[in-house]
Amino acid sequence: MIKVITYGTYDLFHYGHQRLLERAKNLGDYLIVGVTTDDFDKKRGKINVKQSLMERIESVRATGLADEIIVEEYEGQKIDDIKRYGVDIFAIGSDWVGEFDYLKEFCDVVYLPRTEGISSSDIRSEYRSVNLGLVGNGNIIKKFFDESKLVNGITVNAICTDNEKEKKCYENEELSLIDDYDELLNLVDAVFILSHPSKHYSQIKKALNQGKHVLCESPIALAKNEYVELEKLASENDLILMDSIKTAYSTAFNRLLLLIKKGNIGDVYSVDATCTSIREYDDKSWNSISSWGPTALLPIFQILGVDYKNKTISSLILEDKPNFDLFTKIDFQFENAVASIKVGNSVKSEGELIISGSEGYAYVPAPWWKTDYFELRYENQEDNKKYFYQLDGEGIRYELVAFAKSIELGKNNAYVENQVSKAICKIMEDFENNEFDIINKY
Repeated sequence: MIKVITYGTYDLFHYGHQRLLERAKNLGDYLIVGVTTDDFDKKRGKINVKQSLMERIESVRATGLADEIIVEEYEGQKIDDIKRYGVDIFAIGSDWVGEFDYLKEFCDVVYLPRTEGISSSDIRSEYRSVNLGLVGNGNIIKKFFDESKLVNGITVNAICTDNEKEKKCYENEELSLIDDYDELLNLVDAVFILSHPSKHYSQIKKALNQGKHVLCESPIALAKNEYVELEKLASENDLILMDSIKTAYSTAFNRLLLLIKKGNIGDVYSVDATCTSIREYDDKSWNSISSWGPTALLPIFQILGVDYKNKTISSLILEDKPNFDLFTKIDFQFENAVASIKVGNSVKSEGELIISGSEGYAYVPAPWWKTDYFELRYENQEDNKKYFYQLDGEGIRYELVAFAKSIELGKNNAYVENQVSKAICKIMEDFENNEFDIINKY
């Protein structure tokens, strides 16, 4: 068997990439494709990657040409891979002629002709930009605006906020600053909603009825039936409705999920997630379960599924606000596992994620929801492994890429599955219906 290996970024996968892989495939019997991480590309000076690592891997996998896909993460890995996989031929595009001659010591090196007239850079510049409106207040809105400048296919042209101080942050920008949500909808193709959770359902419904795509900070709704209604409305109108949980788009978080699902720590028996912060609160503040619940619930529902057998919610509640929790703990029982979350806006704890398995456990240090690092730990400490992945823009950049791509393709490419979003809304509904044990009234 003749083994061939090739590497690339494969950003905005196009016909030129397809032809290069076909030529590489024809050189032998078994094709290994290395997909370069964002972090490694940046170290080499290439910073124009617009798609997440997971999206690019999926694009390569979809061709059916790769017998095996690996991730290129460090300098010198090509030599290691050639030795590790017993590679006979290293293949790369002809624009790299001479660059990899040093590999001839280990295998044959073939420079393949590229397809003329096609490049990812050209495709990026030809993308039709979606006019996006931002709705709400807070520093997350500013982060979304700043990150949108780095994403081809998205242009923020209007922001709806009633905060005069925040408006001053955009005085030198070419966009409309308005107070009226209806006026905003007339100016945009899509909206990102970061208003109070109590407004999400009505604002999303209005946007969908006016033919606008929606990205909404989780939770999308405070009741399961409201989410089902909105999901149906979006589907019937060929619109994209995406749940915004930035952690889902973190490269490290996605690699962690892959390793867990591949069985690297055996069967998972427990997932414990903690998300806390100390914030000042007022009448416009989000409660703890809305602020942190969706993020903390994400790894539980993505690893163990949404079919838990029962749950117990315990909360510290404000005396004059029956649905405003300063701290909440939720314990879940699944068929063969347990899980728990601790969330709070008025308590500080170690914000870590621990996933316990039959052969080892995954440890993600605080703040795990912004992680660029995690460990897999075992009984024999010599087997422990550490993983590092650069996190850019808290995941917002890649979330916007997925949103733009979903609109372009007419297919939802969200990293938060519909059943996960629905399960999150059900937790919110149970809390709103006071289905919790009160620890104490504050």
